[in-house]
Amino acid sequence: MQLEEYFNFLAPDDIRLKDSRIGIETILYEYIYRARTPEEIANIYTSLSLEQVYATILYYLHNKESVSKYIADWLEWGRKMREEQQRNPSPAVRKLMQLKAEREGKKAKDAQISHG
Repeated sequence: MQLEEYFNFLAPDDIRLKDSRIGIETILYEYIYRARTPEEIANIYTSLSLEQVYATILYYLHNKESVSKYIADWLEWGRKMREEQQRNPSPAVRKLMQLKAEREGKKAKDAQISHG
């Protein structure tokens, strides 16, 4: 089996393991940034085989420059999306923030009353 046969190349920024919705970035993040072993990764993502995890790592090692850029782009996209969510939270997040502020305000008021 050719190494590329383990993957679905859906777009230049979307490479997934065949028969799954898991992107290579998920596996490689665990491997590169969390220093997990292939066995640990396979235990976390139980829908994947150890062979698929090793194939992903091997694909990375054989295509280090392009896959490193792929991962860097993915990380940057994630950072931008988190910033956007902070600048423009969804109605549900705004409501949670409001409830948190109200609860903290009540705690501060209760503390002031008990000390005063």
